[in-house]
Amino acid sequence: VQLQASGGGLVQAGGSLRLSCQASGRTFSTVGLGWFRQAPGTEREFVAAIGSSGGSTAYADSVKGRFTISRDNVKSTVNLQMNSLKPEDTAVYYCVADESFGQMVRRPWYWGQGTLVTVSS
Repeated sequence: VQLQASGGGLVQAGGSLRLSCQASGRTFSTVGLGWFRQAPGTEREFVAAIGSSGGSTAYADSVKGRFTISRDNVKSTVNLQMNSLKPEDTAVYYCVADESFGQMVRRPWYWGQGTLVTVSS
């Protein structure tokens, strides 16, 4: 699976951004998809995940109620709508994929390049 993320940028605290990830390379609808992030000086952390059919989702506690993950199996895309952004959301965001939903929230196999999100206070 090849993953291409886009949509990062600079936004003020309280604002919104929408990240998108275009997937290619194999049957898109059979893999789970998600997002990780890495802030400067920290390890990568799980943000959100969605199952292959879109029926299962999971979120990190830090983003619950603010971020929403969705997927379009026709367009082979996964999106992350980020609202009420905080300076601590500043990070490089990575689109990820794995055939196992459980594995994807811990150590996904496929990684895309990151897209930088910067939230100013």
